[in-house]
Amino acid sequence: MAKIRLTKNELKKQKDSLKMYQRYLPTLMLKKQQLQAEIRLTEIRIKELLDEKERIDQSFKVWIAVYGEKGIFYPGLVKIANLKTAQGNIAGVAIPIFEGAEFVVESYDLVATPLWLDAAVEKMQQVLLLDLEAGIVEEQRKRLDHELRITTQRVYLFEKIKIPETKGSIKKIQVYLGDQQTSAVVRGKIAKRGLARANQGSAE
Repeated sequence: MAKIRLTKNELKKQKDSLKMYQRYLPTLMLKKQQLQAEIRLTEIRIKELLDEKERIDQSFKVWIAVYGEKGIFYPGLVKIANLKTAQGNIAGVAIPIFEGAEFVVESYDLVATPLWLDAAVEKMQQVLLLDLEAGIVEEQRKRLDHELRITTQRVYLFEKIKIPETKGSIKKIQVYLGDQQTSAVVRGKIAKRGLARANQGSAE
C-alpha cells in the first residue's frame, strides 16, 4: 500500500476513488457473468458441431465401405477454396462469426463414375463445414476466455484490494484529522485558560 498524505485534499481524493471503484465493480461483475454464460454457449455449440460431424462421418464411412469402389472417392477430391467469416462483438470482445465456405471439387467423369460419388462429395462438404464452424466457435471461446481472465483479475483487484485499501486510507485520514481537530480544541482551551489567568494576574 502506497504511503498516503494525511490531509483533507487526500481524503477527498480517496473518497472520489472509492466512489469510482464502487461504481465500476458492479459493471465488471456483470461483464464477468455475461462472459461466463457466453463461454458456456460456445462450449455447447462446439460439442453439437463435433457430435454432428462424427455422426455424419461414421455413417459416411459405413456408406462408402458398402457402396464405394476403391479409388473412386478420396479426401482430396473436395478442397476448401474460401472460408467466409464476419466480425461480431460479445461483451466488448471482437469475435469472428462463421458465415460458410466455398469448395473446389476436382473434376470427374460423370459417365465413368458411379452416381453415389455426387452424394459422397456433398457429404464431405457437410463434414468440412461442421469442422470449419467448430474451429471458428473455438476461436470465439478462446477470445472470450482471455477477456474473462482479464475481467476476473479486475474484479478481484477492485473487490479485494482497491476498495478495502481505499476504505482503510479514508479511515486513517479521518482518525488523524479528528485527532488533530481534538488537539486543536484542547490547545485552544488551554490557551484560553492561560490567557484568562494572565489577565487575572495583571488585574491584581
